[in-house]
Amino acid sequence: MDTLREVEGAALPQSGFHRWSVRGRLLLAALVLLALSTYLLSFPLLSSGRLTLEEGDVAPRDIRSPYRITYESAIRTEVERQRAEAAVAAVYSPPDRERANQALERTRQVLDFLVAVRADPFATAAQRRAWVLAVPELADLPPALLDGLFALSEESWSRVQLEVQAVVAEMMRRGVRDGALAQARQEAQLLVGVDLTTEEAMVTTALAQRLIVANSFYDEAATQAARQQAREAVPVVLRTFEAGEVIIREGQRVRAEDVEALQRLGLQQPRTRWNDVAGYGLLAAAGIAVLGLSLAAFRPAVLLEGRQTLLLSLLLLLFLLIARLMIPDRTVLRYLFPGPALAALATITLGLPVGVVTSLLMGVAAGLMAANSLEMAAYVGAGGLVAALTLRGADRPAALFRSAVFVALAQGAVLLGFRMSLDPAEFMPLETTLDLMMAAVGAVLSASIALGGLFLIAPLFDIVTTFRLVELSRPDHPLLQRMLREAPGTYHHSLMVASLAEQAAEKIGADPLLVRVGAYYHDIGKMVHPYFFGENQMEGANPHDRLDPYDSVAVIIGHVRDGIELARRYRLPSRVRAFIPEHHGTNRASFQYERAVEQAGDASRVNEASFRHKGPRPRSKETALVMLADSTEATVRSARPATPDELAEVVRRVFDRLVAAHQLDEAPLTMRELDVVRETFVSALKGAYHPRVRYPEPLVPPTVGEAMTGTKPEQTRGKA
Repeated sequence: MDTLREVEGAALPQSGFHRWSVRGRLLLAALVLLALSTYLLSFPLLSSGRLTLEEGDVAPRDIRSPYRITYESAIRTEVERQRAEAAVAAVYSPPDRERANQALERTRQVLDFLVAVRADPFATAAQRRAWVLAVPELADLPPALLDGLFALSEESWSRVQLEVQAVVAEMMRRGVRDGALAQARQEAQLLVGVDLTTEEAMVTTALAQRLIVANSFYDEAATQAARQQAREAVPVVLRTFEAGEVIIREGQRVRAEDVEALQRLGLQQPRTRWNDVAGYGLLAAAGIAVLGLSLAAFRPAVLLEGRQTLLLSLLLLLFLLIARLMIPDRTVLRYLFPGPALAALATITLGLPVGVVTSLLMGVAAGLMAANSLEMAAYVGAGGLVAALTLRGADRPAALFRSAVFVALAQGAVLLGFRMSLDPAEFMPLETTLDLMMAAVGAVLSASIALGGLFLIAPLFDIVTTFRLVELSRPDHPLLQRMLREAPGTYHHSLMVASLAEQAAEKIGADPLLVRVGAYYHDIGKMVHPYFFGENQMEGANPHDRLDPYDSVAVIIGHVRDGIELARRYRLPSRVRAFIPEHHGTNRASFQYERAVEQAGDASRVNEASFRHKGPRPRSKETALVMLADSTEATVRSARPATPDELAEVVRRVFDRLVAAHQLDEAPLTMRELDVVRETFVSALKGAYHPRVRYPEPLVPPTVGEAMTGTKPEQTRGKA
């Protein structure tokens, strides 16, 4: 009885406490996973000998390059581009002809006004000065120039007018830039003719300088375009360090380009800041949320089953730990990272959706650990996805190594794709070839780790995998061999039940392999007392005839308890063990019950519960199919129907009896699926239990020659 309590308890509906327990476990697992993931993403695990140097620090020793490297220096490239950009002068629009004409027209107007002022015989000197200073362009003329202007003779004034117009026209033709008016006025002084007298030149210069205006303006769009073109014209700056070359000398202050070189060589260990930890924590929380939502949508059983949740958490943390140890290293070691093994283990043990999601999350984590490397994220993510997708439905260990071939091709394609996009001067064929070799070795290593992990994980976490089911279905399994020797009738009965249930499982979308294995082991408890069961008895020898009904039913019902004990001893998975109690459900041992009623003389004097199996009733399609197949096979073998119609009627009665007894109420089977199962059973049993022709005994025994030539008894009797 104790062995059944675990199975019976699982059938009870969950109370609020149990539901909270599930939520509590999930919350605890999520918090632990979040904390450890954040730690693994943020902090190095081992001392790698790298330096924690940043710009401005002083180098404690000579730092040399461990190997030859050529890389694109983003810092030096940016410096050269800024230099080229700064060398581009501001772009101005061409001289505006309209504004030049307006300036010349204004010049003529001002000169005409000055002619009029000079010619006014009634104006005083003070009035003349006031009128001239009232002109906006001439408001700042010094008094000495005003006096010189008025003191010029008519001949000199004529020469001044012509020269002023010529200078203004020439300057406006050349173009006067906005913001460079002072410079243009200085240049105008050089255009004044040398044939003028000093007084004439001074007046000409003063008037021309004040009548010049800007007619060329700054063009922002053209200037930015020219500077951008200059930036783009600068080629990528490559830096090369030979093996052993000094990068930074002892006592030297570290520059930004030195930090860049240390990072590219994997020699620099950045300081861990709390904002970095917070950022990685947010990313880890987002990843766990995505994982939880994906599981809730596609594989809720992983969340509800504590062992599966624990397994998934341990797998993620284990491979994060391995990634932290291998990926930050800039050598080829990172390409040996067995990320596809995580995808393979998750897919085979927990399902394809889990394998896909964990592959994507591990790819993101690998990219973060490799200093935000998109190449590493794609490399690990692609390898995991290919492993998960190629292992769907795999049922042989060799499938893991076939998958490794596809993983190696996918990871190699990612590496080549990223490397071929590099500048030809930066592409290094030898290094790329070595990385590709490591990718192939890493794929095989992942397959080996996954294969070894499966044999450890499956029994440790009581998880049924296809590989384990195939192993249990082998005829040379010790338990099946023992059943063949000790209970041969039960063994052949189990084979027949397995055949029926497996065919039906294929028709309704259940798990055929699980059904077959469950059917093989559903009656292993009969090995304890094999001759108390009809399929192991000789004709006419039934030990139950000599037993009290209560003793008899104890043996019959006890084979479930014995089977569970044997299953535990041989370490059968719990999903396979479930077939042992569930294939009988809570059915009644009718033969023993009727004998007990007959002996008691009154049904009320018999405790019917003593004659019922303890259950639970089938809770999955697979166990329900084995119950149906078991009852059908036994009934048909006992009834021995003579025609197909009789066979179909016997099968129908078995199904109706089990449905009426509510034995299938907890199984997720529809009425349509039950009809398909019944039709499948009838079709299969027609071939196994078809009526056979009874040949009459020969009147004359066949001779040796007739026996050797295969002469039929009818021929012998006819001759007689």
